[in-house]
Amino acid sequence: MGAGEGEGAGADESALVAEFVARYGLPGLVDVHTHFMPERVLRKVWAYFDAVGPLTGVEWPITYREEEDRRVARMREFGVLAFTSMLYPHKAGMAEWLNGWAADFARRTPGCLRTATFFPEPGAEAYVRRAVEDGARVFKAHVQVGAYDPADPLLDPVWGVLAEAGVPVVTHCGSGPAPGKHTGPGPMEAVLARHPRLRLVVAHMGMPEYTEFLDLAERYREVRLDTTMAFTDFSERQAPFPARELGRLVDLGDRILLGSDFPNIPYPYVHQLEAVERLGLGAEWIRAVCHGNGAKLFLPDL
Repeated sequence: MGAGEGEGAGADESALVAEFVARYGLPGLVDVHTHFMPERVLRKVWAYFDAVGPLTGVEWPITYREEEDRRVARMREFGVLAFTSMLYPHKAGMAEWLNGWAADFARRTPGCLRTATFFPEPGAEAYVRRAVEDGARVFKAHVQVGAYDPADPLLDPVWGVLAEAGVPVVTHCGSGPAPGKHTGPGPMEAVLARHPRLRLVVAHMGMPEYTEFLDLAERYREVRLDTTMAFTDFSERQAPFPARELGRLVDLGDRILLGSDFPNIPYPYVHQLEAVERLGLGAEWIRAVCHGNGAKLFLPDL
């Protein structure tokens, strides 16, 4: 029994997730792409989706429109061992404030990997370095919403700090759901050419430029991709993953990470797991994607 796109988050969803976890003998899930952010910021994000924003152009009901405590409890109920508080600025002057909130959230929320962000602005290198030294485990960059060039000279030292520290950065750099001025593989390839050791995690599998971002992962050993919204019924209607590339998912199986976009998803959380499962790439691949790869990157002591 599954929980398809339109069924909502029913009372038995935790049981469905638990069945998935048990089916593959997982100790739990590692989800590298979940959103926890200041309430006033999150409410604005939800309002954008409610208004059928111009970047989406489609109905996007928020499945987990709940208070923060309840959303954290969902992570526990779903057996998520580690998750993130992906947050990002859309203008200069926001990043340090967001980083302060995220540091506090991680301190009071067991299981949350301390998350940080940045924007191309004077002082970015300094506050990114401080965040790394203070214990940030993962960064978020949103090229589309921020409308900036990731190869902006103001960011060059930022990428350098992250590459040197080995701290992953989950980056929305693909052109889905709508292209931006600096989205697509080209700008990120320019960054990687200068910082080949950067642990770049391409959000949403690089949707819709799946092939091109898989190419980048083949060329750069530290490039990874997360499954966020990819392969789901919702995304397959908009930007289907090309069947011809399934073999490359197997070849790069140690660098595909589970991501979900919780809570801002228009279907139940378990549907992301089902979407990964129905690719038919085997139990070992699923175990790596849903736990092993993320645990190796973020939980090396487990």
